[in-house]
Amino acid sequence: MRNKLNIFSTYILMFAVLLSSVSSAFAFPEEGMFTPDQIGRLPLSKKGLKIKPSDIYNPNGVGLSDAVVRLSVGCTAEFVSPEGLILTNHHCGFDALVSASTPQTDYVELGYKADSRTNELPAKGYSVFMTQRVEDVTAKINRGAENLTGDARAQMIKKNTEELQQQEQSKAPTGSVIRIQSLNSGFFHYLYQTMQIKDVRVVYAPPRNIGVFGGDPDNFEWTRHTGDFTFLRAYTAPDGSSSEYSPNNIPFKPKKFLTINIGGVKENDFVFVLGYPGGTTRYRESQSIDFAESTNFPFLASYLQARSEALGKVGETNEEKRIKFQSDRAGLDNYRKVYEGSSVALKRNDTSVKKRAEEAKFAAWINANPQRQAKYGEVLPSLTRISSEYYPTAQRDLILRTLPPTATPVFKQVYEAVLTVQQGKTLTPAEKQQKLTEIQKVYQTREPILEREVLKFFLKEMAELPVNQKFRAAENLFNKFEGKERRSAEETFAESIAERENFDTPEKVIKLYDLSLSDLQKRYPNIVEFMTALGQEKSAVMARTAKFNGEIDRLRLLYQQGMAEMKGIQPYPDANSTLRFTYGNVRGYSPREAVTYSPFTTLRGMIEKDSGEIPFDVPQKLIDLQRAKDFGRFGVGNTVPVNFLATTDIIGGNSGSPIMNAFGEQVGIVFDGNYEGLGNDLFYNEAVGRTIAVDIRYVLFVTEKFGGAGWILGEMNIKGRTPVKARSAATE
Repeated sequence: MRNKLNIFSTYILMFAVLLSSVSSAFAFPEEGMFTPDQIGRLPLSKKGLKIKPSDIYNPNGVGLSDAVVRLSVGCTAEFVSPEGLILTNHHCGFDALVSASTPQTDYVELGYKADSRTNELPAKGYSVFMTQRVEDVTAKINRGAENLTGDARAQMIKKNTEELQQQEQSKAPTGSVIRIQSLNSGFFHYLYQTMQIKDVRVVYAPPRNIGVFGGDPDNFEWTRHTGDFTFLRAYTAPDGSSSEYSPNNIPFKPKKFLTINIGGVKENDFVFVLGYPGGTTRYRESQSIDFAESTNFPFLASYLQARSEALGKVGETNEEKRIKFQSDRAGLDNYRKVYEGSSVALKRNDTSVKKRAEEAKFAAWINANPQRQAKYGEVLPSLTRISSEYYPTAQRDLILRTLPPTATPVFKQVYEAVLTVQQGKTLTPAEKQQKLTEIQKVYQTREPILEREVLKFFLKEMAELPVNQKFRAAENLFNKFEGKERRSAEETFAESIAERENFDTPEKVIKLYDLSLSDLQKRYPNIVEFMTALGQEKSAVMARTAKFNGEIDRLRLLYQQGMAEMKGIQPYPDANSTLRFTYGNVRGYSPREAVTYSPFTTLRGMIEKDSGEIPFDVPQKLIDLQRAKDFGRFGVGNTVPVNFLATTDIIGGNSGSPIMNAFGEQVGIVFDGNYEGLGNDLFYNEAVGRTIAVDIRYVLFVTEKFGGAGWILGEMNIKGRTPVKARSAATE
């Protein structure tokens, strides 16, 4: 699940299982990405946890959470040895492999093994962030703002936040950073103290046909047979301080590393996950869900697909660029599938319908009490009013807001030049030199084919807008054409910006600033008309958006407060790439009528998928190991477990998270969620939402028996053994 992974389906689901002093709340399915301070108040011993909550998170000592870190690429990882050895997903180490690869040596395809620490591969651009402290400071931030509204309240909260952050930073150890974040439109405020390690290296990564086995066809699908893991190592300066890469650096000594258990898991076993889920918005109003389902998600899916296909065209005749962009394409394809699946999930779940029914209950609850009417009476009517003003042109506004994207650097520079001239501004010599330097920088990495294809996508999207949302400038240029002729005219327009000699050097673009508007209109009439209109429309969209945002946050805060009060519970905060805890059970699911999935897959099943063609090409050595039943200590019956499912509530950012058994021992690595569970940034569906994890036995089997890197296991604390006949996977 690339980070890869906003609203609940119903407020019954949304609040029923949240952290609460009301015991009945826990009668509902477990959901929640809980903050560390909430762990101690969860009914974990009743659910099956065999260790103390303080063994997981201990603000006054050391807990399992101290072994779990966030990678700078947006993933989770964990220390698994006293020598700074890190375990995470293959797709989380993907960029490091790509950046070190050449057309002659593709580490994604071949994998990478360091036979000694001196040969460990620097992971360019990677760093590790460790959470040292988490504190709920909501009361401190709200102090003095309880009876304020509007700008006065915002200013008081801003003042309190800045003062507290400065105070705490002054007391923090050297190298630690304090930040205070507002969550859920100000419902919560949390303080985080973190430390960064800047030297990270690749120790072992399996080849593509293990680490990415199944590719995009299997992404978010069950069954899975993917060995999505990579070993890294963190290094510091000899004095233990954070340092950029140096051959003199030494392995980092974590204060906690995880114990590995190869005894396996069985169906219904209690498990839990610690990680850094990226982002959720599960407390939004029904209108926001409608927008996500019908407009935002479909557009984003289409846009990401267009970008991926464009990068594919860039690499068709250039092997170096094919390798360079394979990580980008994997990420784009991943998120495209996320948005496609999320839109489908919202429809299948009737999320908007359920949300509106919940809001009707909320309205009745408010109207039943004069004090509630005074406090919350404006919430639903105001949400309806501002939504009816903002969303009617949402599809058009989304396109205009997104254009120009980063994939169109030439368009962006020409657009800025046209608007500058149109507004009558003149650059000083210093400003012109600064602008030239900026243009030169973006031209170093521009891809004309990519830009052309992305511009064609936006023009096509504009053409397909409803009649009442048309972008008039585009219609003026292209409405005389239809079908293929219009597509051809749009392509010519895109080529004139992205590929032709008009703007093929930074010097040609900077000269635009010296022309008058009339000169620009004579030379590039269509481009100037289009870009001038785009600037005007974007300004209007920004003004509408600012007005909407200026009202919506206060209403969303009241909305959450009122819903929580009605339910009598305390919600958990939305995810925000900070340390979280979630728990559940190993369990299969039924995706549709007459179909039931078991929660385990094996090496034998992987070989059944073998077609000899990418992405289902099983390495011959794995086939040989299966035939010889050469599994070492990691086999179950006549095969090796590969992946398993759990009901833990995760999302993008949890990639690489350890999934642990009731004793806090690592039994797998989170790497994906299932298609039926998408939309989980908006709501949680316990019936079908599943975490997909790599079984730790497959990780160690591949590392030792396939990769010949058994020395890595020697660093780790491995306990338990797989019984001859286990219930953790099919053995027939």
